[in-house]
Order: sequence, then C-alpha cells, then structure tokens
Amino acid sequence: MDLHLEDKVFIITGGFKGIGEGITLQLAREGARVVVLNLPNDGEQEFKEAIGKITDKCDIYRIDLRDTDDIAPIIEEVHSKYGHIDGIVNNAGVNDNKALETTSWREFEQSVHGNLTHYYEMVHASCACLKESHGAVVNITSKTALTGQGKTSAYAAAKGGILGLTREWAAALVADRVRVNAIVVSECWTPLYADWIKTFGDKEAQDARLKVITDKIPLEHRMTTTEEIGNTAAFLLSDRASHTAGQWVFADGGYVHLDRALN
Repeated sequence: MDLHLEDKVFIITGGFKGIGEGITLQLAREGARVVVLNLPNDGEQEFKEAIGKITDKCDIYRIDLRDTDDIAPIIEEVHSKYGHIDGIVNNAGVNDNKALETTSWREFEQSVHGNLTHYYEMVHASCACLKESHGAVVNITSKTALTGQGKTSAYAAAKGGILGLTREWAAALVADRVRVNAIVVSECWTPLYADWIKTFGDKEAQDARLKVITDKIPLEHRMTTTEEIGNTAAFLLSDRASHTAGQWVFADGGYVHLDRALN
C-alpha cells in the first residue's frame, strides 16, 4: 500500500535507536524526509549506516531534549528549509525506575521533565506548521501508564500525561484537520531492553527471564519488534489514516487488553 508519504517532512525525537529508529527507517522507506533529534553520540554512526542504505533525505540535530528552549529554533529552521512540516513523532524517553519509596519530589519532577516536557514543546513549537500542512502527531507512550509497573512512578506519570495530551491535542487541533494519536508500547525488543535483560545473569538466566515475559504476550508469545511499531506509526502519519484521531493504538500483541493467561 502506498502511504503517500513521498517528500513529506517528519521530525522524530530519539531516532537513532530502538523504536525511534524503527519509525525513522520505515518513514524513509516510504520516501519521506526524516529529521532526527537525538542526543549526540548515542548510536549515531550505526544509525547513519542504516539510514544511508535507504535514503539521503535525512537531517540530524544533536540535542538534549531536556534543554527544552533549544527545540523551537530547530522547528523554525526545518520549516524555513523545506517550507512545510507534515508530522511530529514524539518518542524520546527512558524508564529511569524512579520508585515511590526512594524518589524525592525533586527527582520526580526532573524525571517527568525529561520524559514529558519535550513532547509538549515539540508540538507547541510546530503547531502553526502542522495547521498549515494539516499534519499529524504520533506520541509514543507505554503500557505502564495503564497497567502500572510498581517501581517507576515518575515514568508512569509522564506516560500517563502523554495519553492525556494526545486526547487534548486531538480535540484542540481537530478543527484545523491536524490528527493526533498515540501508540502504546508494551514489550518491545530494543537495545535498552536487551541491556536490561543482560542484568539477570548468564545466557541461560537471560533466556529464562525473557521466557517469563514472552509467555505473557498473548499473540505468538513474542516481543513486539521496532519494525512493527514503525509500520503502525507510518500508517497513523499517513492520509491512509485520514479519519483516525485521538486514538490510543495498542501495537502490543494483545498484552494490555487480552487475558495474559491465554494459552
């Protein structure tokens, strides 16, 4: 299916690795121009090699998104350079395990800022551009906002905030034909996830822990791939999803909504 994304301009945060890379590469395959905002030296060389096999229509801005004032000038530069911005993918973030019992309110606020504020500023700064292009926003969030995890209060709060903002922005921008949706990620295999699995010990212990997790994923008892998240995002950004707005889309193998005791 042609998603009609040829030469559309999309800005993706955290695009060098994992889910962000999966989305960026899929948009590039569809012929879009991708603009990646990412921490410097965080997998950049590997990303350049991967994207270079697909397209030369890629711009990179090295930025710490916690320095939120640096976002608007990038949005302005991209719009000035290409004349249009057709979509924003808010993806960057990290589960920093800020637990209720051990996290001060100051640490809580810092974590929420690092995982949520830049989502707001990306859309705030690009709002006029998106209205002009009748563009789209895809927010990446986590099942922790809905299921809880037990030891990550700040991250869960930020991800819950993203769900709320998705509905709020969809309502705020609906008259301007700007569509806003969220993808809720559950268990997706990324470099960060792989690093976490390694903390459980040797290969046998890692495999055992991974099996405990995948056994609870109803569809095929496997992790979601970054490519699958990328495919979902590309669809939501495209005019093939022209009447989809304000939705929380669960690309998770049924993890959140189906009984995990299914066998």
